[in-house]
Amino acid sequence: MTEENRVVLITGSAGGIGRAAVKLFSEKGWRVIGVDRNEFGNEFPKNGLFIKKDVSDPNQIIQIYEVAAKFTPFLSAVVNNAAVQIGKPILETSVEEWDTTIATNLRPTFLGARYAHPLLVKGSNAAIVNMSSVHAVQTSANIGAYAASKGGILALTRAMAIEFAPDNIRVNAVLPGAVDTSMLRDSMKRGQMTGPSIDDRLDNLARKTVNGRIGQAAEIAHAIYFLADHEQSSFMTGQALIVDGGATARLSTE
Repeated sequence: MTEENRVVLITGSAGGIGRAAVKLFSEKGWRVIGVDRNEFGNEFPKNGLFIKKDVSDPNQIIQIYEVAAKFTPFLSAVVNNAAVQIGKPILETSVEEWDTTIATNLRPTFLGARYAHPLLVKGSNAAIVNMSSVHAVQTSANIGAYAASKGGILALTRAMAIEFAPDNIRVNAVLPGAVDTSMLRDSMKRGQMTGPSIDDRLDNLARKTVNGRIGQAAEIAHAIYFLADHEQSSFMTGQALIVDGGATARLSTE
């Protein structure tokens, strides 16, 4: 199947990483179906389809794939990217906040795969890319609900890879570190790092990476594309691709 014939569905497509992924896949010749509860804007690829839906609602996930099936008879890849982050101590996190995090981050990864499966089976060498996080393997204070949801995504990725292998569907996860998105900047506002300004806090965070800088959304998009593209990653499934500027390579006691 040529790139021009491939179709990808990306959730959370109006955000930083999602928007960068939409741009990259489109530039590579794929048709893109974008999903987000927020509007994308007029720059969405003309040969694609934008669906304004909220993946935290199971009924809307069903509707997403009903609309997608009318647009295309198959899917080459699905990128489960939509996410929210609650920045609170565990003892201060409400049941509602916990449930919202799981309903937005983890449950759609399960339901998205379930309803995408018939379309992915019809694709050639299809792939699912789940967006986890470095918080799935190493985390910090005041982000317990988010870390739990991303850890769940990582475990679910392995389970999906095993179950979907007979259908020729690869399943992998991207684990981004600190990436310059609105989600990261919001966490800086909550005092995740010290410093008189957001930029100062981001600079302090950047110093904790081996590369000495914050990642860019486009860099994560390239990691997503690598895992979605059969030519580049055909022998990879059930794996966690950490893209964090080396942050998790360094001992916390160093």
